[in-house]
Amino acid sequence: MNKEVILTGIRSNSIPTLGNYLGAFLPMVELQKQYAGDYQINMFVPDLHSFTTPVDHDTLYQNSIQNLKFFIAAGLDIENKDTFIYRQSYVPAHSELAWILDCFSYTGELGRMIQFKEKSEGNSESVSVGLFNYPVLMAADILLYNARWIPLGEDQQQHLELTRDIAQRMNNKFSDLFTVPEDWKKQLAFAKRDNGVRIRSLVNPEKKMSKSISDPRGTILLTDDPADAAKKVMGATTDSFGEIVFDLKERPGISNLLQILALLSERPLQEVIAEWEGKTRYGELKQAVAETVESFLRGFQDAYSAVDEATLLAKLEKDETAMRATSEKTLLKVQQAVGLRPKE
Repeated sequence: MNKEVILTGIRSNSIPTLGNYLGAFLPMVELQKQYAGDYQINMFVPDLHSFTTPVDHDTLYQNSIQNLKFFIAAGLDIENKDTFIYRQSYVPAHSELAWILDCFSYTGELGRMIQFKEKSEGNSESVSVGLFNYPVLMAADILLYNARWIPLGEDQQQHLELTRDIAQRMNNKFSDLFTVPEDWKKQLAFAKRDNGVRIRSLVNPEKKMSKSISDPRGTILLTDDPADAAKKVMGATTDSFGEIVFDLKERPGISNLLQILALLSERPLQEVIAEWEGKTRYGELKQAVAETVESFLRGFQDAYSAVDEATLLAKLEKDETAMRATSEKTLLKVQQAVGLRPKE
């Protein structure tokens, strides 16, 4: 395991959305196809992150397996010798390193995290401590494996920078403990994306597409009936300007549809924009996106049904053994640096 590490993961608390597929699953599959053989790819299920917000604990374990099957259905090749899949909770070093990093993190910087502010809005007195400091656990997920490359959605940009800050802070104090991940701009260039993908709610395009049950009409789940998903697209909120223009800030609804169409049809966004910009019939664009979404879901769900769970579980057991060995080496180095273990 001497290759640079690409690391990514997605929470297993519920069924992923189309936004998760386009913003997390697809970029990982694309990176594997592009960099297979040159990099080590760590694709993990951060199940410890899953209950920073309320979750059905009875289904959490199976959701972890299900999410890995979603990745495989999306095209992830788990037979690739440089690709490792594992569950966060099956590698104890994640939790222990997170505690150590907590002691070198500041409440002020965690309190500035936008995701925490959004998820705790109106409920600050009873929000869990886990929600507040889960970016530190995320930092442990990354730093344990000396991961330099972390393909993330736009909403995780702050967390990446926090990870870099913690790593540099501890490196300065204890002398080069961690590999510092590359900054946001370099991450985007590495993934060959101009910006992180953030698919918006079909009903409220000011917000991202969410797994939340409060936004069922605006969210397309990967398990949705394809025909029902198409109906959601046809009911999407656009705007009253009367002309198709791509502008994520001023025209998020129509821009969201153009982005979905480009990604699912595997065409450059600028090519799709050039095809539609200036047209006045929003219904025609909605119809094109609806048909594309419906066709995609039918194919994806067939691929999901074909995944062999026994093969997946055998791969998990093998890779989790390997990841425990790797992570424990990093953890021991940190334990020695902070005085918890004798130095050799």
